[in-house]
Amino acid sequence: MFLTLTTTGTAERPATDLGFLLHKHPDKAQRFSTSYGTAHVLYPEATAERCTAALLLEVDPVALVRRGRGKGRGGAPDSALAQYVNDRPYAASSLLAVALSAVFSSALRGQCKARPELPERALPLRIEVPALPARGGAALVERLFAPLGWAVAAEPVALDEEFPRWGDSRYVRLVLEGELRLADALRHLYVLLPVLDDAKHYWVAPDEVDKLLRSGEGWLERHPEQRLITNRYLARRWSLTRSALERLELARLAEADDTEAEEIDNAVDNGVDSAIGEPAAEPLEEDDGEEGSGQRPVPLAVRRREAILDALRGTGAARVLDLGCGQGQLLGALLKETRFTEIVGVDVSMRALNEAARRLRLDRPGLDRPGLDTGSVERPSSARLKLTQGALTYTDSRLAGYDAAVLSEVIEHVDPPRLPALEHAVFGAARPKAVVVTTPNVEYNVRWETLPAGRMRHGDHRFEWTREEFRAWAEQVAQRHGYAVEFRPVGPEDPEVGPPTQLALFRMAAEGGGDGTDSRSGDSTAITTKEAAA
Repeated sequence: MFLTLTTTGTAERPATDLGFLLHKHPDKAQRFSTSYGTAHVLYPEATAERCTAALLLEVDPVALVRRGRGKGRGGAPDSALAQYVNDRPYAASSLLAVALSAVFSSALRGQCKARPELPERALPLRIEVPALPARGGAALVERLFAPLGWAVAAEPVALDEEFPRWGDSRYVRLVLEGELRLADALRHLYVLLPVLDDAKHYWVAPDEVDKLLRSGEGWLERHPEQRLITNRYLARRWSLTRSALERLELARLAEADDTEAEEIDNAVDNGVDSAIGEPAAEPLEEDDGEEGSGQRPVPLAVRRREAILDALRGTGAARVLDLGCGQGQLLGALLKETRFTEIVGVDVSMRALNEAARRLRLDRPGLDRPGLDTGSVERPSSARLKLTQGALTYTDSRLAGYDAAVLSEVIEHVDPPRLPALEHAVFGAARPKAVVVTTPNVEYNVRWETLPAGRMRHGDHRFEWTREEFRAWAEQVAQRHGYAVEFRPVGPEDPEVGPPTQLALFRMAAEGGGDGTDSRSGDSTAITTKEAAA
């Protein structure tokens, strides 16, 4: 089996620079031992105007059988003769992909010590693979390579040219042309050759996920056939495929937010993380009993959930989004009420979603198993709950058409310059009939003796608003998007600094507002769009 890489050049930028990139001198024919045979690198032509490098892999059928422990293609036992007589020596496959990685390792990493500037240069490339097994035919080859910037020519190979009625084989003659970095081109081949062959000659272990993501960095997270590529590359092992897809989605969201994946996937706290020393999942508690009464204090997180549920009941919502659902405390409360017939939890952190699934016991035998939607292979889902990964600062068509959405202690975790994006995604694009937003009231912070002056309640908070600041933001959002908004206190309301948490209930203006409680005056009020404009 073999393939060729060809580029063209000029006197100023000679095509023979390909030798520097591949770390193989054009004047030499070189050979390398691999686990399954011998790889040869040679240059059929090498001039300033045109240079071609060829990689030829001579497969040792005996070594292939011995290392495969008697297994044939795809891990299925074959007859004794078929183990030695098959298409592996002739057709490009995972064997050739492994040879690419071994022989051109520096080129795959985009490294060139002699000419450090070369790897970043896009080259006019032509890649030819005479015999490529393609389960899915030429159409699949086009779907895999074309989105990566290649002009694709995939010509089906006839079973027998003398008997055209027999039709085409599953092999194609592949020619790719495009202007790309050589490292990118090699990574495309390293991943997609075994995907098209749909068979691997070795056991697929968990470290294959790292190999896939490393070679797919920069292109796989946006590829329209991401699911098929990941599933085939990992030999349809569900646990590995799910892990890879979760990490790819996180990488895509991190790239969109221009940040690191570790910074985005920080929603699960393992210890005390809030500034006042309370567990991050239930950050604050407030004594609801009389002094010395001995009554157990009611956690503020519990009060918050009760206030949210009360607001949702008043809207008559049945289909509810929990945006920024974290580890699923509110989801558990929603599930207890049968009035909520469809519940969707959305969070950017897959760790948080997995923890939510564990806490809600979604994987226990005998229970309905809600889907964990990562855009991956279908899993059983209940009629009521689904968990899905997504960034709230980007529009998502999956979130449109719901009765209500909840942003519980979410907005304060968003950098202020990103708030307009969140506003558009929720109020402008998804447009639920009602939206419940809760956020800390910074004025109340002085009532916690354990919270140092000037510190926020949680280390990840980007801001904490006064009642006036929250009201101003909510009224502007309502005015811009055609909602009425009302305000309610959450927790015991202090006559000087107000409640510890503030809640805004938005309803589409066409549906009319409902009665609520103004967090400053305690009066029943509904601020409509016209009133906000006045």
